[in-house]
Amino acid sequence: MDTDLTAAYARCQDLHQRHGRTYYLATRLLPAWKRRHVHALYGFTRYADEIVDRTENLPPAERAARLDEWSARFVAGLHGEPVDDPLLPAVLHTIAVFDLDRADFASFLTSMAMDLTVMSYPSYDDLLDYMDGSAAVIGTMMLPILGSSDPVAAREPARQLGFAFQLTNFIRDVAEDLDRGRTYLPDEDLAKFDVTRDDLLAAKAQGCTTPRIRELIEYEVTRAQTHYAAAAPGITLLAPASQACMRTAYALYGGILDEVAAQGYDVFARRARVPQRRRMAVAARALLTPIGAPVVIPGPALTPVAVS
Repeated sequence: MDTDLTAAYARCQDLHQRHGRTYYLATRLLPAWKRRHVHALYGFTRYADEIVDRTENLPPAERAARLDEWSARFVAGLHGEPVDDPLLPAVLHTIAVFDLDRADFASFLTSMAMDLTVMSYPSYDDLLDYMDGSAAVIGTMMLPILGSSDPVAAREPARQLGFAFQLTNFIRDVAEDLDRGRTYLPDEDLAKFDVTRDDLLAAKAQGCTTPRIRELIEYEVTRAQTHYAAAAPGITLLAPASQACMRTAYALYGGILDEVAAQGYDVFARRARVPQRRRMAVAARALLTPIGAPVVIPGPALTPVAVS
């Protein structure tokens, strides 16, 4: 492997290790040869996200121009042109090695561009349209790297896991997203529980929630659980060497829902985190779990999901 490619993979791994602690821990359970490719995909998604979210001091038009310029470099690389970029060579190499669907990457970049102009979503269907590009495609990008005994059957569970992970993040990060002027909880859900954006902002300012917001968050946790349930059968369809990794990621992201429930669905008092001791215990348990064992849906009422 040439020096530039090695450096690009190292850059992606650094981004993953610094910003994706939960998934990085899970990735360490993969065979060594697979890890760098997961790092590459994480690096791609994280770098695009940083262009959108870490340049908030710039005018929207300039942020959009930066995303367009980086996207154009990526597309040029897909067409075989030389790419001068610290991480794209690793991404392009991973795409070539696994013949990943280029359309997934286009969908992802489209959703990232939406974050520059779309501040809220009227309905859950509207939010799903956004998450289809920002999250579900991550599942389908990952599937060829993880390997599966039945890729066709595993595809929809992989997409559902993307939805589950991202909705979990939206629930945990309500306050952080408000700082960026965004709400990822659908407007129709807020109305269902008689909650306004001003109510969310007031709760954030006070550092505590209200009964109506608690009910709203509990509702979103239940919704996330439906995606985890739909994703569960896919874990046992993965290649045996990949199952411990995804069991760990599944349990740790889902564990955030447990923490949200444990703090009374108050996402403003503190950011829900899975304690380090539990994180390590989950990883150890995943390594010891027999291949094909049932998966447990996360959330306040854990229910075993029998899978064949």
